[in-house]
Amino acid sequence: MRSKRIWLVLLAVLALIAAACTSVDEATPTAGDGATETTPAATDDGTADTTAPATTDTGGDEDDGGAVAQRDYRFVVVTHGQSSDPFWSVAANGVAAAGDDMGVTVEYQAPGTFDMVEMGQIIEAAVASQPDGLVVSIPDPEALADPIRAAVDAGIPVISINSGSDVFADLGVLVHVGQTEYEAGLLAGQQMAEAGVTNALCINQEVGNVGLDQRCEGFTDGLGGNVEVVPVDLADPTGTQATVAGALSANPDVDGILALGPTGALPTLAAVQEVGADVALATFDLAPEVLQAIIDGDMLFAIDQAQYLQGYLPIVLLTQYLETGAIPLGSVDRVILTGPQIVTAETAADVIDAAAAGLR
Repeated sequence: MRSKRIWLVLLAVLALIAAACTSVDEATPTAGDGATETTPAATDDGTADTTAPATTDTGGDEDDGGAVAQRDYRFVVVTHGQSSDPFWSVAANGVAAAGDDMGVTVEYQAPGTFDMVEMGQIIEAAVASQPDGLVVSIPDPEALADPIRAAVDAGIPVISINSGSDVFADLGVLVHVGQTEYEAGLLAGQQMAEAGVTNALCINQEVGNVGLDQRCEGFTDGLGGNVEVVPVDLADPTGTQATVAGALSANPDVDGILALGPTGALPTLAAVQEVGADVALATFDLAPEVLQAIIDGDMLFAIDQAQYLQGYLPIVLLTQYLETGAIPLGSVDRVILTGPQIVTAETAADVIDAAAAGLR
């Protein structure tokens, strides 16, 4: 039943995209108008530097044979994901592509680390700039509620992505695009249980991120066995490897590990190989290295939430909302599901090229 619902939602969204790409904007674009995608500049260690000038990529109008009508809309996307995380670079690719396809200006912004105070300040600054629409992730509802409500009170349409599927409606957000995290973790636990795992680790690179905490909770319930949450540092892969290796050495009964993203999965894989542990390893989210590890038999599966769509779809939806007043609601709870989708050895080869291109 859920599968049917997802396909109905995606068909509706594709219809909106088709309508948007064939419509004609009544406003006359000025010279040089085009979609702009803004990403945070990077520091030497690869993390975002919100104090440095942002880099922009502005596209000009296409030729008359296939021109995209330029709309006088500006959308700001604010997420908690750092530029060092390959997951969020794919989501940003989706934002940029949608800006090009819709003929609108888009700006992608994020704090330099998992910092909810800074993220709240970025949202406040975005609201003050009076964009035509706002897209946000909501990893910490308590910390981000006020700036999000301020956007809604200012009459700015808001769509949430990735984190916040259980709280967005209370904040006045129109719709959520992503997956429900507890259920995704539950599915991962059930998959692990089917593989015979009874004693597992859950590698959490952002403890305090409600969505990631819910994944570990769902994983614990789905597994029905023992699960230990192991906190690691997103920006320190060497430290992550050492932490996981220490946990495996301290608990030789561990027979399964779930990482919550590629930044945790790849150092964890190195730790498993270092210790020589015989464990089933799986992760959330895709990267070319993750898919290759699945193909090679070093990982059991990955849970994909299609983050490219999480970046792409809100820009399409906001454009159509401003032009028609309509927006797909996805389901009775107003969540447009992009996942969870399980990628195994049988399907990994089919998506590895898309992952390498920054689309999965």
